Amino acid sequence: MSASTLDIRRTVSDTVRVPFEGLARATLPAGYQLSLVICGDSLSRKMNIQYRKKHYAPNVLSFPLSKREGEIFLNIRKAAREARALGISPRARIAHLFVHGCAHLAGYAHGDRMDARERSILARFGF
Repeated sequence: MSASTLDIRRTVSDTVRVPFEGLARATLPAGYQLSLVICGDSLSRKMNIQYRKKHYAPNVLSFPLSKREGEIFLNIRKAAREARALGISPRARIAHLFVHGCAHLAGYAHGDRMDARERSILARFGF
């Protein structure tokens, strides 16, 4: 089994360190090729309008490109605002959103099964 590959591109600066590669390996099948774009409100809104016809800046977007390849756009600006509102650290919120996006790419739909999988993975990494 080959290892998953993670490519990270940042379109905004951030100082929050999250173990993206480990979280991706724990969530996605072996050999999965993942591109992660760390972005802000502007790019996430643009992507949401273009691909989903929705006019707001989402916190995370997942795009499956094939069965073994996908891309995630993670809006760290919105994640930071949500973290403040939830009373949690930005790091924890970003980790959760990243795992959530990976879970969608792995074939999970919203529901109890997805929530349990996310909690299990996040707990293994101390979140």
